[in-house]
Amino acid sequence: MIKIGILGAAGYTGGELIRLLLNHPEAEIVFANSESNAGNLVSDVHEGLTGDTDLRFTDQMPFDAVDVVFFCFGHGKSEAFLREHTIPETVKIIDLAQDFRLKGEDKSSPIGNHTLTPDHHDFVYGLPEINKAEIATACHVANPGCFATAIQLALLPAASLGLLTDDVAVNAITGSTGAGQKPGATTHFSWRNNNLSIYKPFQHQHVAEIRQSLTQVQGHLEAAIDFIPYRGDFARGIFCTAVVKTDVPADDITSAYQAFYADAAFTHYCDKPIDLKQVVNTNKALVHCEKYGNKLLITSCIDNLLKGAVGQAVQNMNIMFGLDEASGLRLKASAF
Repeated sequence: MIKIGILGAAGYTGGELIRLLLNHPEAEIVFANSESNAGNLVSDVHEGLTGDTDLRFTDQMPFDAVDVVFFCFGHGKSEAFLREHTIPETVKIIDLAQDFRLKGEDKSSPIGNHTLTPDHHDFVYGLPEINKAEIATACHVANPGCFATAIQLALLPAASLGLLTDDVAVNAITGSTGAGQKPGATTHFSWRNNNLSIYKPFQHQHVAEIRQSLTQVQGHLEAAIDFIPYRGDFARGIFCTAVVKTDVPADDITSAYQAFYADAAFTHYCDKPIDLKQVVNTNKALVHCEKYGNKLLITSCIDNLLKGAVGQAVQNMNIMFGLDEASGLRLKASAF
């Protein structure tokens, strides 16, 4: 059994991670850390787990008792935590925040060394569709962002064909759970209900990691990724559209997409148009392409809390420990 510790276990991602790991055949949760909830039942905070576990939150962090620790912190807190705490080098880390997603420099010193910075680290970017071999041998993995996952999976096969030479227009809409569990002005039900808005147009923090992966596959990327994010009137899921200009025949593009994801455990190319309910509550990513003249319309969709966060994190854990990639992740879409 893989012995697991969870930091930041009281938030949305922490709750979803616990839900998955309780049903994982090879996982044992040793501790779920939350200082503000220490001593409380996990099911008192994550009420969907009522009857599933008697696990309690703890303010302790017995790193020497676990094989892997998941960081479910808010962005910017992972680096600060590692500056103040030393985790044994034998313990693997999967970080769900953005602190170490951009490629850093390898370090031979322990991860707890105080010179650790987002520009100086050995974290592997945890997108299995392109980095599976590196993830398999990694001790530290930076889990991709939710928008970044959906957009990369839409564009990576196009990048493999060298099609991203002109600016790419991307629109994606996310559910309210993407904003985290702490209430805010734009997450309150009465504001979000029957409403739609954009935020951080052209400057969303996920663009940098998207460009990093597209450059990795295409070899270069001078084109802009013009990304407009939307807040959606629903709880979970991301639906993305991207427009790429190309004269490559539609059949050649379809064949490339099918080949690119032929061995992917959870990413599937669909011949028919896709919709959000096909992926909500699963670790799947669906991708579809249509050609209109010289414009290629690509759609993709994921569950932001699963393939966009903890589902992909568990997928990475499976790869890191040599398990079946889909172990604990055979989930049914909500459908209705």
